[in-house]
Amino acid sequence: MDVVILCGGQGARMREETEYRPKPMVEVGGRPLLWHILRLFGHHGLHRFVLCLGYKGSMIKDYFLNYEAMTQDCTVAVGGRRQVWYHGTSEPFDFEVTLADTGVEVNTGGRVKRIEQHVKGDTFIVTYGDGLADVDIRKLLAHEAHGKLATVTTVQPVSRFGIALIDDQSRVTRFSEKPKVEGWVSAGFFVFNRRIFDYLSGGDLQILENEPLERLAAEGQLMAYKHEGFFFPVDTYRDYLYVNELWKDGAAAWKVW
Repeated sequence: MDVVILCGGQGARMREETEYRPKPMVEVGGRPLLWHILRLFGHHGLHRFVLCLGYKGSMIKDYFLNYEAMTQDCTVAVGGRRQVWYHGTSEPFDFEVTLADTGVEVNTGGRVKRIEQHVKGDTFIVTYGDGLADVDIRKLLAHEAHGKLATVTTVQPVSRFGIALIDDQSRVTRFSEKPKVEGWVSAGFFVFNRRIFDYLSGGDLQILENEPLERLAAEGQLMAYKHEGFFFPVDTYRDYLYVNELWKDGAAAWKVW
């Protein structure tokens, strides 16, 4: 099964880092965000990826074209017998990456439509290149027994603020620091039947999360997989600092491998 990862956005809310690199290449624990996402899927037995490149996509291409040199010590012989030897352990899982340039000024629906030719099977996954999670991919795929065209992984968001419950006399009766709020929001980790491509005819500016998913929902073809575990989108520089602190403290809940 192919895993399609959206890697083309400009990451404007993390300009401190994304001025120099695409957001999926921002490092957590010395490795790109993208590497952490690949490791999650690899842990669950998925090894074939299609990366939708856009903003500074050449940096992602360079990373994978020179992957061994980027991740291992190496010795280089120059001159008449140019040769490279790599030292150290190989990657713990094999994977295949298709690097597809889907343009800079293209929205999420347009990006997915552009990689249709690279999706080999009837079912595939789409997710974002900046979302860290401990989603159980095997359970997500088992949920597909519903037979609908699409599944979206949902989470209950956590409020960024403490919540004060106040009675009629302005007394605080209870205070909860950053509780989970009511309702569920999309965390990505979509599972699609390839017939989804028929819903992506709106051109490069089409947003996957708007008309296509709204149409699927209206037709009764969109199901929700409720994820109760860890999910954290790395949207801002503050988020970047936070997940690096979690990694340093050995508290990276997304590290399931």
